[in-house]
Amino acid sequence: YIHLKEATVEGSGLETVIPTELPLVQEVTTTLREWATIWRDLYVGDKREMFTCVRDMIYDLIEWRSQILSGTLPQDELTELKQKVTSKIDYGNKYLDLDLVVRDKDGNILDPQLTSTISLFTAHEAASKQIEDRIQEEKVIDPFASTPAFALFVTLKNVVCKIGEDAEVLMSLYDPVESKFISENYLVKWSSSGLVKDIDQLHNLRAVFTDLGSEDLKREKISFVCQIVRVGRMELRDNNTKKLTSGLRRPFGVAVMDITDIITGKLDDEDKQHFIPFQPVAGENDFLQTVINKVITAKEVNHKGQGLWVTMKLLPGDIHQIRKDFPHLVDRSTAVARKMGFPEIIMPGDVRNDIYVTLVQGDFDKGSKTTPKNVEVTMSIYDEDGKKLENAIFPGAGDEGISEYKSVIYYQVKQPRWFETIKVAIPIEDVNRSHLRFTFRHRSSQDSKDKSEKIFALCFVKLMRYDGTTLRDGEHDLIVYKAEPKKLEDSSLYLNVPATKLELEEKGYSAISKSTQNLGNCTISKDSFQISTLVCSTKLTQNVDLLGLLKWRSNTSLLQQNLRQLMKVEGGEVVKFLQDTLDALFNIMMENSDSDTFDTLVFDALVFIIGLIADRKFQHFNPVLETYIRKHFSATLAYTKLTKVLKNYVDNAEKLTDQLLKALKALEYIFKFIVRSRVLFNQYILLPLMTDQLKFHLEKQEELKACCQLLSDILEVLYRKDVGPTQWHVQVIMEKLLRTVNRTVISMGRESPHIVSLFVASMTAILRQMDDYHYFIFNTFTLLQDFLMETFIMFKDLIGKNVYPSDWVIMNMMQNKVFLRAISQYAAVLNKKFLDQTNFELQLWNNYFHLAVAFLTQESLQLENFSSDKRAKIFHKYQDMRRQIGFEIRDMWYNLGPHKIKFIPEMVGPILEMTLVPEIELRKATIPIFFDMMQCEFHFTCSFQRFENEIITKLDHEVEGGRGDEQYKVLFQKILLEHCRKHKYLAKTGENFVTLVVRLLERLLDYRTIMHDENKENRMSCTVNVLNFYKEIDREEMYIRYLYKLCDLHKECDNYTEAAYTLLLHAKLLKWSDEQCAAHLTQRDGYQATTQGQLKDQLYQQIINYFDKGKMWEEAIILGKELAEQYENEMFDFEQLSASLRKQAQFYENIVKVIRPKPDYFAVGYYGMGFPTFLRNKMFIYRGKEYERREDFEARLLTQFPNAEKMKTTTPPNEDTKCSPGQYLQCFTVKPILELPAKFQNKPVSEQIVSFYTVNEVHKFQYSRPVRKGEKDPDNEFANMWIERTTYTTAYKLPGILRWFEVKSVSTVSMREACVSSRHPNQMRICSLAQSCADAGVPLSGLTTGHHSLKLAFFNDKYMQEHPEDLEKIEKLKDLIAWQIPHLAEGVRIHGEKVTEALRPFHDRMEACFKQLREKVEKQYGVKTLVRTFTCLRPLCYMKYNLVLSVVIFRRYLKSMTRQKKRKRP
Repeated sequence: YIHLKEATVEGSGLETVIPTELPLVQEVTTTLREWATIWRDLYVGDKREMFTCVRDMIYDLIEWRSQILSGTLPQDELTELKQKVTSKIDYGNKYLDLDLVVRDKDGNILDPQLTSTISLFTAHEAASKQIEDRIQEEKVIDPFASTPAFALFVTLKNVVCKIGEDAEVLMSLYDPVESKFISENYLVKWSSSGLVKDIDQLHNLRAVFTDLGSEDLKREKISFVCQIVRVGRMELRDNNTKKLTSGLRRPFGVAVMDITDIITGKLDDEDKQHFIPFQPVAGENDFLQTVINKVITAKEVNHKGQGLWVTMKLLPGDIHQIRKDFPHLVDRSTAVARKMGFPEIIMPGDVRNDIYVTLVQGDFDKGSKTTPKNVEVTMSIYDEDGKKLENAIFPGAGDEGISEYKSVIYYQVKQPRWFETIKVAIPIEDVNRSHLRFTFRHRSSQDSKDKSEKIFALCFVKLMRYDGTTLRDGEHDLIVYKAEPKKLEDSSLYLNVPATKLELEEKGYSAISKSTQNLGNCTISKDSFQISTLVCSTKLTQNVDLLGLLKWRSNTSLLQQNLRQLMKVEGGEVVKFLQDTLDALFNIMMENSDSDTFDTLVFDALVFIIGLIADRKFQHFNPVLETYIRKHFSATLAYTKLTKVLKNYVDNAEKLTDQLLKALKALEYIFKFIVRSRVLFNQYILLPLMTDQLKFHLEKQEELKACCQLLSDILEVLYRKDVGPTQWHVQVIMEKLLRTVNRTVISMGRESPHIVSLFVASMTAILRQMDDYHYFIFNTFTLLQDFLMETFIMFKDLIGKNVYPSDWVIMNMMQNKVFLRAISQYAAVLNKKFLDQTNFELQLWNNYFHLAVAFLTQESLQLENFSSDKRAKIFHKYQDMRRQIGFEIRDMWYNLGPHKIKFIPEMVGPILEMTLVPEIELRKATIPIFFDMMQCEFHFTCSFQRFENEIITKLDHEVEGGRGDEQYKVLFQKILLEHCRKHKYLAKTGENFVTLVVRLLERLLDYRTIMHDENKENRMSCTVNVLNFYKEIDREEMYIRYLYKLCDLHKECDNYTEAAYTLLLHAKLLKWSDEQCAAHLTQRDGYQATTQGQLKDQLYQQIINYFDKGKMWEEAIILGKELAEQYENEMFDFEQLSASLRKQAQFYENIVKVIRPKPDYFAVGYYGMGFPTFLRNKMFIYRGKEYERREDFEARLLTQFPNAEKMKTTTPPNEDTKCSPGQYLQCFTVKPILELPAKFQNKPVSEQIVSFYTVNEVHKFQYSRPVRKGEKDPDNEFANMWIERTTYTTAYKLPGILRWFEVKSVSTVSMREACVSSRHPNQMRICSLAQSCADAGVPLSGLTTGHHSLKLAFFNDKYMQEHPEDLEKIEKLKDLIAWQIPHLAEGVRIHGEKVTEALRPFHDRMEACFKQLREKVEKQYGVKTLVRTFTCLRPLCYMKYNLVLSVVIFRRYLKSMTRQKKRKRP
């Protein structure tokens, strides 16, 4: 499937195709491709949890990408979706350890070329924190522990109540201990049909109760209360609805649920539906508040199946966080019911202007009526002109604003108690002109009477007090006024009279008597009415002192008092009006610019506010303060006054200690105000002052965080394009602060990573903003050498121990770019100032080279290690910085001239490290430096031995560390050979050196390739190749290093014998002397030795221990004797001698008594080009493990090489097989050839002693295979059947430092000699059989070849005439045949003694056959007598041996007789 996409093409020749789709879509596409590769790897690696997580993220991105491409989303939804996409990408990258992406506020990726260093650093910090916060949120088991706010999410599933009329369902949170509501209502209007009135809300009745905090968690109990208010007739039992008044709000009942466990997190099941039982009012004059308290105290409710069904879930965070984290629960349609009161921590940007009014209670005289009135309270809001404010009253969340609120009506109740809370939301500019008006009316159940009922009383209260503050929180006892209804509607007639009884008393009126009083056109009634109010506003203050400051222009005479009083205002009130307060302070300062009367007071007030922000309770206002400074602060001359006051405090520190201390704590933001003001006005005056102050504090290591923040702010300002020329400013900073900042970075540890990284960012910003002019001036620095030395050390430290996280790729690359330019500039200074003979500084140049190489080889620049997309992005933006710095290193080296010799051999390692970087042009440019070093050393010493030693040592470490490849080997050989061959004196020695290094590289590359292979045998082979090479070139240190690598591998495989032989090679390098140990001889911490003799002693002890574990007691005894000799005659350590001799005694006993399994030996050939070079087309002899059969050994080999094909023949392969690309494996069993030590030869030695040498200390092995010469003789199958015996000789004896060795020579024995020599193995096998007491089931078919067949083949006149040279061998063969008879006779005898009666006929038959055989053989070949002096055989074994032979003879003879009879048949 191919989809064509629109794109633009840029450039000619090398074209760049740029899709025209949105950048975000392109980013998603690239991200999906990158993640898909990782996703596949997770599947292959069976990492299921990560696989599932990545899959879900990929599916989300695919879905969101489709939505963006559809082009159908509204702008607000598109913006929100973009935010979700970028958040998901950033989170996924962090989860997968990919690079951090930094963005601007719109979610676009920041371009580092167009972004200042400080902004880039800040963006990285913000992005990291955002992602880490999200990760922590997902990790935290209790998400509420990390957030100061939480919310209760409620879904109303159903209301099951027999109401019969429309109803209002009001849900809220309630504190039963304090008997008060703590949240707004969530209002749902229910229809008489039993469904929600707004059918669009069906199945979507959701609300979230927000702003809950830790104080709410501490409440003893919290209840979820639902009040049901019926909306209809006065009494339900009235049926004549046409004549009845409708639309009356009447109490119906309540439902209450204890949700303490849900709020405290003990119960958390969002899917569980909770049933809240319904309790109807006892009578229609029963107060809802009373019913609530009754239900709370009651043990159970007789609900009769009526109630509410709800689900609940506690959510962490404020409303913004909840909408972000739980979009599936809380969306735009979800009602938000806020807490009545501010949350514990006021979040930035939480602008709020709510006034909560609660109708508490009243007391109304029945007047002319015979029964108490049915009082309905109507609340509305009017301005001072009598105009009603529309839609400013909110009876509950989820409902729209209304203009009038009507209370519940309690039937014929003189003292109704409502406790109904309504929210009033008025535009801030209308508050001071508005008042609440409450009117009272009697409601009749009959419609006709109800229409005639007029307002009988009025109450009001102004929202703003006479002193300009907002209406106080708490209860207000309002005065109830009576007048003609029309007069009550005229606000001008009542606004001038007191609204509350408190106000009445404050104005000097006497307390209200039982009789009424007239105030103007209104009469004060004996009735009473109470409300309570709560103001939750970030714009309306109830504090007179704060108000006095905010409105300072209205009375400037009180300004000093207001400024002093500000510092006594409660912090919560101040931060609610932060911007207004700061505006007021700076306006006071600026409007009195010609006077310093208020400067100190304003400064102290500013310090007070900054101190508040530092408090944990208000720490979330830090961003608000930052935003204010950046966007709203506009006092251009504030810096002069702030600086003046600060300077005064510093100058008079002894007198003004407290003020100065407070100012220093607020110094960060004071300086930010100063800097911002300076940007807005006079930059030239302030900068030197600030840099001097910064230098002073930094050198004393004081207020580092504040200093760094100020410096970064200054640099950020200077980066902007709208501040005019900045060259002079950067020069001032460079001259005064660059070295100080460098020293600060050097002196700081990594204990405060944020401060260190900010300092490094500031230092990088200074270097980035320096131009060529600044570097030119830099040459004139005093103490230039010290500065460069410090800088080189600091740069190298920062490159090696980066202060930024590894995923801050953009920040790291930007820093590298800046460092590269600085290093180049500093290199020019080195050439200019420190190169001539007089001023040459070896250490300075040395530091430069080490820094440059460290820069070039740092991990973040190794492009080949990155994905293709990442590599392309970095190369497009920064090129390959390694090439630039590498060429510069080359030039700097050649500039050294006669000083080069001072850097040999110390610089060989760093230059080698550089040349190993896999960038071909860099390699071509820098490898010739090696020839220059050779030439230089040769010029001074007539050799280049130091260079050669160093490069071999360093090459080993570098290649083992992962550097170097086949391309490097080829380039190294080609380039250096070309140079050497052109040199008069280095042609021969140089070529030898290059050949040596190339050979070493081949082995090291093989070793590295196989080093992490699971097959330890391959690793052992490569290790031996390397150590043999080092032995060959006499590099003892490296040789020993690899000996221990090999020893460790053997110990991992329990190859203790081989580990012992390996360690023995180290011991052989040492002498029994008091000569001091060289450092390379003691490469293991476990050996505590100062002399070679001590070390050799410790090594021998370890080797003997390994030989003991490997049951190689003969070898252990040899070393034990050598040790004993030293203990007895050299060291005179008789205690150690005693221990050594006891060990030897034990070893001797083990040799005689302990049965040791004999391993088999296998020849293995690896043919074909598919095998590694160290195996390819070679044959090895392997020593099998104990009891390991050939089949098991073959299976083990094929497991290591699953693609190899097993060869079916044992003949050597042809050239086609060897040159084929495949893998062909040949394996067969071979027999070791005994090489008995001279001391045992021709002596009666116990078989237990001799048997050791049959499979140990062997290096020759035989394999025999039958071959036919000429046509098959039908009368004698053996006439042209020959045995071809091949002898394989290994490079070393087995066992040794490996369990296998390569075959170095192969010889094939003449076929004529084979038959004669085959008699010897038969005799050996007989002896072996007897010695081991083997069971009779061992196949012995090869024990003897029928002498009759041999007679036909060899013992005839024709053969003897044709082969006179074989006569001696034929006689020997006859003699061997004759010697078999006495052995067989002894076996038959023993068989007769042991045979059971059941097998007696078999034995008799066997005796008869053997008799015939014996007669024939003795007649033809002579009689041999067996002398019974078998010192090598124990009696039991001897009997078994004869017994087995008897059986074999019988079987053989029967087969022979049968064949002869068949041939005689016609």
